[in-house]
Amino acid sequence: MAATTSNDLICFTNCFLPQEDGSLIEKDLWIDERRGVILDAQRTFFLRKERPNVIIDLGGNILSPGFIDIQINGGFGFDFSVYEGDDQIYRDGLKLVAERIVETGVTALVPTIITQEQALYPKLLNLLRPWSPPHAAHLLGWHAEGPFLQMSKRGAHSPALIIPASKGFETFESIYSPENLAEAEDWLMSGDTVHNTVGVRMITAAPEVEGVMEAINEASKRGICFNIGHSMATTDIATAAVRNGARCITHLFNAMPQLHHRDPSIIGLLGASPYLSPSTSSNFLPFPSAIISALNASIPSLPITKEASIDHISEAFDEIKTPPQTPMLLAEQAHQKSRLPTGKSIARPGSAAITAIPLGSRQLSESELNKDVTTIPFDRPFYEIIVDGIHSHPNSVRLAYSAHPEGCILITDAMKILDPHLQDGVHDWRDGLRFYKEGDKLYLDGTTTLAGSVVTLDKCVRNFVRFTGCSIGQAIKCATYNPARCLDIENKKGTLRAGADADLAVLDHHGNVLSTWVMGKMVWARK
Repeated sequence: MAATTSNDLICFTNCFLPQEDGSLIEKDLWIDERRGVILDAQRTFFLRKERPNVIIDLGGNILSPGFIDIQINGGFGFDFSVYEGDDQIYRDGLKLVAERIVETGVTALVPTIITQEQALYPKLLNLLRPWSPPHAAHLLGWHAEGPFLQMSKRGAHSPALIIPASKGFETFESIYSPENLAEAEDWLMSGDTVHNTVGVRMITAAPEVEGVMEAINEASKRGICFNIGHSMATTDIATAAVRNGARCITHLFNAMPQLHHRDPSIIGLLGASPYLSPSTSSNFLPFPSAIISALNASIPSLPITKEASIDHISEAFDEIKTPPQTPMLLAEQAHQKSRLPTGKSIARPGSAAITAIPLGSRQLSESELNKDVTTIPFDRPFYEIIVDGIHSHPNSVRLAYSAHPEGCILITDAMKILDPHLQDGVHDWRDGLRFYKEGDKLYLDGTTTLAGSVVTLDKCVRNFVRFTGCSIGQAIKCATYNPARCLDIENKKGTLRAGADADLAVLDHHGNVLSTWVMGKMVWARK
């Protein structure tokens, strides 16, 4: 194919394109380098009567949408949760991460901040508005993980900063600031963003914490992706949170009750039927403030490890080792409470009285109440999973993916020490601590205490293929299309649809990154 006129069209040929169903097809891809978008080749050729000026032969490799990391705490020496009082220093840190991370195939990320001093939220969330530095990955917006978390599942979050949402969504506004929780369009328009900027906001909170359940629906209506995380929620509470608008589960398996056959809790949502069962279809939900009281009353009796003060350096790890049969409230009790008429309460020895109230702002309609329970639909949430072999065992990863492949999202949950070029050995951290790096594992220096991992998203993709036995195309989907769907941006990111941003990663068939393209321009290539 020869170009007849000079233009800004590029054709990638001799390549395999990942499809939205996880398959790979051999096909050319056309992009407009000037506008930074993917083109409909047929329409461009027949209507515009143009051929690409540049043809790039990819030698049979994979041309993937760029990876999207929706949970990352920092990298390359910069921590998104640390603000030193200088806006420019903070933005320089953001720019550094965006410029360096493209080497791992990531073309878009959602910077995550863990629980902060309340006064810092308005400043940090404003600094984390959508931003696309030149020749770097897109910073899509912010992910606030906390402060409305369950104390016993706090991980690295400071206990002194964890609070309830006593006034529901009003408390969310007072913490994050109303302008950061405005309607999605208004939030974007008020920032220094260009037209058609893709911007997202995420909140991770525990639905059983006082006031959180009541806030989920309002947050969702404002275009915020609400995640369940750092929680001790029972199955009924987790189900109600999803019905109220919760869209995703934060780092599955970590900082939540482990799977129990009588009450599978948050993890069990992956196995939920597409129709509600009698135990979860009730119009009533145990009142969150009573649940949290009952949970807190039982937590002090749990054993705390001797290394609790250092064992939670990884944000996702639990500080308090809760037994496998958590959540604390038995499924039988939850089922009984869910059948209570409004205003009635029950009490058991040593527990708080639990009152039933109508289900948040998502009450069943009269027609739904009159239907057989098997006709009430239920959409399972997306779920994030850290595929480093440390936070979740490979068998657990495969079980989750087998149960709900369409909801699987690969994340790194990486800390500031993330750097694919960082050598194994001892490194300084902060507060006088030092770490020993061994592959993707971090240990507190001089101990065998795991302090997290430094896995990159491209390695998560490769690990995922090994852990689950899925194809490389299916693994790519979990790092591109699935996170884009969760964030409701699949028309612009995470896809090869015509009109989407030309954010691309060239991979070999093992998942190794060969080059990365952002808005139609190559920003990194393997030497």
